[in-house]
Amino acid sequence: MASASFAPLRHRSFSLTLLSSFVSSTGTWMQTVALGVYLTETTHNPLWLGLLTVAAWSPALIGSPLGGVVADRWSRQRWIQLNNSVLALTATVLAVAALTHHLSPLLAVYLALFEGLCGSASWSAWQSLLPDLVERDEVLAAVSLSSAQFNLGRIIGPMLAGVTLAFSSPGVCFAFNAASFVFVVVIFSFVRSPARPKQTSKVRLWAETVVGAKRAWAVKGCRYPILGIGTVALIASPFIALVPAMAIQTLHTGRVGVSWLVTAQGVGAVVGAVTLPAIAKRTSRLAVLRGSLATVAVTLALYGAAPNLAFAVAALVVLGGAYVGTLTGFNTAVQLHAPLSERSRILSLYTLSLSFFYPLGALAQAALAKSWGVRPVTLGAAFVFAFVLLLVTVLRPAFWVEIGAGSNQAPVLLAD
Repeated sequence: MASASFAPLRHRSFSLTLLSSFVSSTGTWMQTVALGVYLTETTHNPLWLGLLTVAAWSPALIGSPLGGVVADRWSRQRWIQLNNSVLALTATVLAVAALTHHLSPLLAVYLALFEGLCGSASWSAWQSLLPDLVERDEVLAAVSLSSAQFNLGRIIGPMLAGVTLAFSSPGVCFAFNAASFVFVVVIFSFVRSPARPKQTSKVRLWAETVVGAKRAWAVKGCRYPILGIGTVALIASPFIALVPAMAIQTLHTGRVGVSWLVTAQGVGAVVGAVTLPAIAKRTSRLAVLRGSLATVAVTLALYGAAPNLAFAVAALVVLGGAYVGTLTGFNTAVQLHAPLSERSRILSLYTLSLSFFYPLGALAQAALAKSWGVRPVTLGAAFVFAFVLLLVTVLRPAFWVEIGAGSNQAPVLLAD
C-alpha cells in the first residue's frame, strides 16, 4: 500500500513539479508568517491582517476564471512559469523594501494584490496538469502527494520563518520566497506532458466562464460544495488570518507563538491528508466530510478559548486536520461531479468561492477583533458555524445527499 502511495514519484516530470511546489509552498508560508508578524508589530491593529487577506484573495475574482480558461487552451507549464515570474518580481520588491526599511503596510497590501492575481491564475493550470504526468490509476496517489507536500510546506515554512525572525528580519523571509518562485520557473523548463489538441476556436473569456458557471449551478453535486466552501470560508476560515493577532496580542507569545500556531495547523493538515483517505475508503467520503465539519466547529471554539500557547497549539493540530478534511471533502465532490469538458472552469469557480468569501470574512472578523478582541470573535464564529451546520442538517438534508452521491468511487483529495 505504501509503494502504491508513492508510485507517482517514478515519473520524472511529476517528481519535478512536486519538488518545485514544495519549495514554493515553504517560501510562501515563510512570507505569510513574516508579513503577519510585521503588520502586527508595526500597526498593533488586527484590521491590517484582514486588509492583507482581502488583497491576497480578492484578485481571484478575476484570476481564477481567467486561469480556468487559459489552462484549457495554452501550455500549462508556460502559464505556470509566466505567473511565477511575476510572483518572483513582487516578492523581490517586498524583500528590498523591507531590507532597506522602506516597507509600509500599504505597500505590502498593494503587492499582495499582484501576488493574489498570479497565484489564483496559475492554480487551475497546476491542478489540471497533474493527471497528465502520471498513469490513470495513479491520479489519486498523485493528488494525495500534492496535498501532503503543500501542508508539509505549512510546517517547515513557519519553522524556518521562526528561526529567521529570531536572528534576522522579515525581509530575509521575503527574499527566500522570491528565490522559491525563481526555482519553480527553472524546474518547469524540464517538465514534460503529453501534447494536447490545439484550440482553434476564438477565445471568448466571458462566454466560456458563463458556460462553466451555468453547468456548475445545474449540477447539484457541484453547486452544493461550491456553496459549502463559501460558507466555511466566510465563517470559519478567518481564524487563519488572525493567527498573528492571537499569538501576539491575546496569548502574548510574540513571533515564536505565531510560528508555533501556524506550524500546528500544518502538522494537523499533513496528518489529515495522510489518514483521511483511508478512513473515507472504510466508511465514505461523506462521513469524513461531515465529521470534519463538526470537528472544525468544536476545535475552533477550543482554540478561541485557549488559555495558553500549549492549549492553542493542541487545538490547532486537530483543527488543521479537520479543516483540510473539509476542503478536500468539498473539492472531491466537485471533482467527481464536474463534466470533463468544463472541469477546469468549474474548479476555478470552487476556488473563486473560497477566494471571495474568505477575505470578506477575514476583514469582517478583523474589524470586530479590533473592538472586541480576537478571542470573543473566534468563539462567536465557532458558535455561528455550528448553528449553520445544524440548520443545513435539519432543513436541507438533500445538501448531504447530493454531495455524497457516487460515494462508491475512490475519493480524490485536494489540498487548499
